[in-house]
Amino acid sequence: MTETAPEPRASFAPSAPKPKPAASVLSSDITISGNIRSSGDIQIEGNVEGDVRSQVVIVGEAATIQGEIVAEEVVVHGRVVGRLRGIKIRLSATARVEGDIVHKTIAIENGAHFEGSVHRQDDPIGQGQPARITGPSRQSGALAEATP
Repeated sequence: MTETAPEPRASFAPSAPKPKPAASVLSSDITISGNIRSSGDIQIEGNVEGDVRSQVVIVGEAATIQGEIVAEEVVVHGRVVGRLRGIKIRLSATARVEGDIVHKTIAIENGAHFEGSVHRQDDPIGQGQPARITGPSRQSGALAEATP
């Protein structure tokens, strides 16, 4: 009887998940005219005249965005003139938004100013079915939250 040596097995160590890169920060002294697209997170402290598309977009308290924001998560502390589309949208107490919001979940903190319409949609950042209108709103001051 002849014994054969076991075949060598490749040892693959499971790779550790890559750490999430730090957010790209556009400081308060920057003004961008044009669209911004990122596969990561963006924190905007300056001014943008154009659309912003990213995983997470944080609009700083002194920032102004004139254009559409599309992200999985949008947090607004500053001013946005344009449409917001996101899975999770939060308007902080210092937010000033003039435009429509298409969301899956939304939170509007006490003190936020919002003028536009709110639409709930299961896939607000994709090309899903038309948005379900929850009604036009002029929100100022009250905490409001809607979830699926």
